[in-house]
Amino acid sequence: MEPDIAYWIPRFCHEIWNPGAMYVTENGCAWEVGGLEDRMRTAYYREHLRSLAQACHEGIPMKGYFAWSFLDNFEWTSGYTKRFGLVHVDFDSQQRTPKSSAHWYSRVIRENAVFDAGTGETLG
Repeated sequence: MEPDIAYWIPRFCHEIWNPGAMYVTENGCAWEVGGLEDRMRTAYYREHLRSLAQACHEGIPMKGYFAWSFLDNFEWTSGYTKRFGLVHVDFDSQQRTPKSSAHWYSRVIRENAVFDAGTGETLG
């Protein structure tokens, strides 16, 4: 999914149906690579949240956003071959370890702002 969709879909929904409060209840990405430094996932969330922030700045009533998924898990079509979570799960030991994306997302939530993971600079 292209990041701009997080701007256009809420905008069109607001213009066409004016539903009031809107929520993104599931948005995320998966890769076959499963390390703790998941820069691609952070970039994915950063760009989607930037688009959503643009909608909010234009008065679109977005009230919530939920990342998919909190934990690496079993996915129906992929089994355990792809990693979806903000938290890495070692499927043998069941140990859970927050990935770099989890630390980034935690700050986004805490500060209610989207920022560059490399520089720490708040993005518009």
